Amino acid sequence: MVELRGVHKSFGALEVLRGVDLTVRAGEVTVLLGPSGSGKSTLLRAINHLEKVDKGFVLVGGELMGYRRAGSRLHELPERHILRQRTRIGFVFQGFHLFGHLTVLENVVEAPVSAQGRDRAEATAHAEELLARVGLSEKAGEYPRRLSGGQQQRVAIARALALRPQLVLFDEPTSALDPELVGEVLDVMRGLARTGTTMVVVTHEIGFAREAADTVVFLDAGRIVEQGPPAQVLDAPREERTRAFLGAVRQ
Repeated sequence: MVELRGVHKSFGALEVLRGVDLTVRAGEVTVLLGPSGSGKSTLLRAINHLEKVDKGFVLVGGELMGYRRAGSRLHELPERHILRQRTRIGFVFQGFHLFGHLTVLENVVEAPVSAQGRDRAEATAHAEELLARVGLSEKAGEYPRRLSGGQQQRVAIARALALRPQLVLFDEPTSALDPELVGEVLDVMRGLARTGTTMVVVTHEIGFAREAADTVVFLDAGRIVEQGPPAQVLDAPREERTRAFLGAVRQ
């Protein structure tokens, strides 16, 4: 589903990604762990071309993201083509990013209608199903400001799923939540994992990684230090840097 090959990204003199190779298989959950500044969020944003890579390339569903190949050269696609590519990828941000002037239901309906041209009645019916799935049917007519942070993040997940995406990206989806609200969001994500939704998740929630991930990837200083099944990376890491990070996180 996702392939990154030789991906580099710098911001000025700061090299954030240093030759990352990563494969995410369809129907699997990949969790990205690492300290702040390790490149996790930049890697995630590179997958749907929210960040343009300086070197290397990204494929989603076999399609080159953001570029077309002409011989040995890559040429950036027009913005409208990139936006079309992104409609196949759901993205859940740590800050919710809901439209405050729209109701919960309208937030979920908006993208399928405006970005994909789907029939509003069909999109509304699908949105109602998704709100039921995340446990928020009774909040459909409310505005985001009247919801808790956990409820807003569950709406954001429903909104991402409304596009019927091939892939869903989560960028620290619980980091902006009060501790007592984290569980309700992780429960929804565990449910998605059980349905075979392809997910790439940046998180510090080690318990979620252990329960839901097929692959755990540990990054540090823009490189993949270690990757493998949760039992190997989390419980028997081979690299000292991984052991040090996990020891600090668990304290």
